[in-house]
Amino acid sequence: MKKLRLVFMGTPSFAVPILNALLDSEDEVVAVVTQPDKPAGRGKKLTPPPVKVLALERGVPVLQPQKIKDEKFLTELRSLNPDVIVVAAYGKILPSEVLTIPRYGCINVHASLLPKFRGAAPINWAIIAGEKETGITIMQMDEGMDTGDILLMESLPISPEDTAGTLHDKLSALGAKLIVRALNLLKEGRLTPQKQPEEGVSYAPMLKKEDGLLDFSRPAKELANLIRGLDPWPTAYAYFRGKLVKFFAPSFEKKDAKASPGEILGLENGKLLVATGEGILKIGELQVEGKKRIKAEEFVRGYRPKPGENFTSYP
Repeated sequence: MKKLRLVFMGTPSFAVPILNALLDSEDEVVAVVTQPDKPAGRGKKLTPPPVKVLALERGVPVLQPQKIKDEKFLTELRSLNPDVIVVAAYGKILPSEVLTIPRYGCINVHASLLPKFRGAAPINWAIIAGEKETGITIMQMDEGMDTGDILLMESLPISPEDTAGTLHDKLSALGAKLIVRALNLLKEGRLTPQKQPEEGVSYAPMLKKEDGLLDFSRPAKELANLIRGLDPWPTAYAYFRGKLVKFFAPSFEKKDAKASPGEILGLENGKLLVATGEGILKIGELQVEGKKRIKAEEFVRGYRPKPGENFTSYP
């Protein structure tokens, strides 16, 4: 088959390597659809999405509809006559008006092993849930939320040091490789859709800042997973002497401390030890509100926590 005419739909940095791979492939990306520019940073300056920046650098036309069902946008999309619309973290569920436009439908690059972690934040929730592996699913889209047929899938181990940030980059690179392979198989007539299993469905809802508030009565293992899963955003936090403190670089040990949950137990091998409901949480880096992120040793030197002093879930 001759090269495919592709429209790419994506918005954040996760989608950038995937678009790059398509632009470097033998197929033709005729347009990119992304979310409108949004205010960002302290100055609230109108900022283009990462996908738009790449598309303009590579000379690809960009469409930024405010509403996906806008008739002017749909007419423009139809006029592009795409064989496939490739979607990666676009940010909105596509209606049937869009799904039915391409000859081969819309194909999504999803960052989990479906049917696990359907939804907006699969990378974060895989770590928070303590999964040992995750992966990329190339999926034929339907009107549901990540419910379409599986076209291709590849797993990836989650290391104990992985954060949502490091795993994001690994999965983005894997997605870039896998979507090119899927489109080549499509052209060869060797892409076989498989129904998603009905068992093992789980969801990965959008994260909120409040999700990061640490409850030290929970097991240390769960807290370490939560800290890793919320790094770099929205971050896990608690309070110390009334100030908000963010936590990074965690580990844990199962040995219990004879101390109340949240109690600071001291420093060991460069990690700050904190009592929990089950086991000991070890913190490698912290960031007190208004300050820069520092190593645990610097925190202890600067703030000199007293014996019996606690991190709390309230200011």
